[in-house]
Order: sequence, then C-alpha cells, then structure tokens
Amino acid sequence: MIRVLHMIGSLNIGGSQALIMNIYRKIDKDFIQFDFIVDHDEQLFFAEEIQSLGGRVFILPGFNGRNLFEVKRAWHNFFLNHPEYYILHSHVRSYAAVFIPIAKKYGIYTIIHSHSTSNGEGLVSIAKTIMQYPLRYQADFFFGCSRESGEWLFGKKVIKSKKYFTFQNAIDIERFQFNRDIREYYRKSLDIGNERVFIHIGRLHPSKNHDFLLTLFSKWIVCNPKDKLILVGDGILRNEIQKRINELNLSNSVIMLGNRNDVEKLLQVADCFLFPSLWEGLPVTVVEAQAAGIPCLISSSITDEVLISKLVVKLPVDNGTNPWIEKMNELDYQRVNVSEDIVNAGFDINTKVKWITDFYNSLNREKYGEIHFTFR
Repeated sequence: MIRVLHMIGSLNIGGSQALIMNIYRKIDKDFIQFDFIVDHDEQLFFAEEIQSLGGRVFILPGFNGRNLFEVKRAWHNFFLNHPEYYILHSHVRSYAAVFIPIAKKYGIYTIIHSHSTSNGEGLVSIAKTIMQYPLRYQADFFFGCSRESGEWLFGKKVIKSKKYFTFQNAIDIERFQFNRDIREYYRKSLDIGNERVFIHIGRLHPSKNHDFLLTLFSKWIVCNPKDKLILVGDGILRNEIQKRINELNLSNSVIMLGNRNDVEKLLQVADCFLFPSLWEGLPVTVVEAQAAGIPCLISSSITDEVLISKLVVKLPVDNGTNPWIEKMNELDYQRVNVSEDIVNAGFDINTKVKWITDFYNSLNREKYGEIHFTFR
C-alpha cells in the first residue's frame, strides 16, 4: 500500500479540503491511503471521517514567525519516526519552504499544490509572498487548481515545465444532481416554504467578501422581502458577520448554518448561488453549484476556468451592487442539467481519481528522472 502524506493546515471545510476529501472518498484505499498533517488542532471537521476511512491525522506546530527551530525539529522527528512515507503532497504554501527541504533530506518526493491567487493584503501578505518564493526551486512537482493559480505561486517558467500539472477541483457529479424529494425535505427542516433562496458557500474569511454579499441582499429584499439567504461555512469573521446581519436587519432573512457535510443537499434547497469573492484559486463550490443546476453569479475576479456552462455569470464587485441586482432580476431561476459540460471540462472526480492514482503509482515505481505522463 502507498501511504500519501497530505499537509493541509486544517481539516475544516475549505476548497483544498473539499478537493482532497472528494478524491479520498473515491480512491482505492486497498492500494493508496491518505494521512494528514495539520497545524490547527481546533479545526478537525473531517478528522472523524478520515479515521473511519483508515487515514491518520497528525498535529504538528504551525509556524508563527518566532518558532522556526521548533517547526524544523518537529518535522525532522516526524520523518524519523515515520519512514513509511515517501510522498508529501502539501496544500500549505505559506511556510512550506521550511518543511519541503526537510522532507527531501529523507528521500521523499515533494508536491506543492497551489489553491489560490492571492495572499491578501498587509504585512502578513508580504511575509507570505517572501516565504513562498523558494518553493518554485524546492519541490519535485507542482500542481495548480487552475493555470492562473499555478502561475501566481510558481511563475511562468515552472508552469511551462514537465514538472507542473493543472489539477482542477473535481467533484462527484451524481451527488449534486437535482432531487425534488431532498429539496422539499430540507426546505421543511429549515422552515422554508416556497420562498426564493440564495446560497453562499465558503469560509467566513475576508477573501469571500461577505460584507458586499450582505449589503447586496439587504437591498434585494426591499422588493423581495420573503427571499432567504443561506450562508454555509465558518471562520474568523463569524462574529463580525453576525453583527453586520443585525445592523442590516437581516436576522429574519439570513440563515447561518456553519460548517456542513451535506452541501450537495443544501444546494437542492437553493435557487441561485452568489459568490462575490475578492480572490480565489479555483472555487470548487462554483462547480458544485453548476452540478446542482442553479444559476451562479460570481465576481469577475474568479478564473474563467469555472465558466463551464451557461449557468455562470461574472459580475464586478467594485461598481456597487446594482449590476448584481439587475442580473438577479433577469434570471428565470430554472434548473438546468449541465453534467455533460462538467465532464467535458475535466471536473469529473472519477477522471481525476484515475489521474492521481497513476501519478502516485508512478512515484512508487520509478525514479524521478524517468517519470513520464501523456495527459494533463
């Protein structure tokens, strides 16, 4: 059995976590098993499921700018005590330049996976940018959830090389296909009748632009007072977002559900997906919403690679909310089956599971310089 070690930071709901869990649920675990290193011991939403699938979760100290030697020592000790690993697949970039060289000293193949296109703003952003730059020279292989995401983290030279692969955030399409019984059951459980429902799925994080979303919805319900907005996800801005909901008198219109493991069912409840993010890598939730057949209004900053079907419309977030309200008024809110479009665009999980299985297996069989791929 091949045991692949994923460094993922936290096991709470997020884009990278969704991708890896989608793959993990489908991969042949008699042949390949996933284990996880996290540095947030309070964010373990998927831990129980991972353990039920035969995976292990290890907690190591995160880098805080003052504990470099502690972090290095922890990683050295980990590999000394776990010689069974020879593949490290890191979804953490901020301080991966600290532990990637350590892994390589122990003869481990290293993969760094880009899931974003920005570090945000401020001094922390500058520090992260400086720290992650060496990665393009350290890792053995480079993955990007989109070409844009790969170029942002690794540079043009790397993404043109044979070491780089675009690996889209694929989904299990069948799980998201419309089911009227589920829609009615979940609407009843949420005390929703025939109201029109908008949904947003994502961490409560500055990148997701919740303030714009809530401002937009506060204006929308002036003429559509019965409509509802569902927020799925949790994060550092929970208290601020709850406060903003109260300030805008939206407490009867917005339903905050926190982290959930039934997103595919919640999408059955919704009639439209709203996603005004300031920056993203390749948001898997936009793909999931299309699989559910609902119209998606997303910010113009998001990569065109999610424009899989006619369900998606890109809108600016720097020109106020009027363009969004105009488009919301134009929509007919009819569900459309675009499964074939999603498969053709390369977002089917079964195709990606086969690809990553072949990739890991090639590292098991051959030396680095002899690896060849005929697909991307």
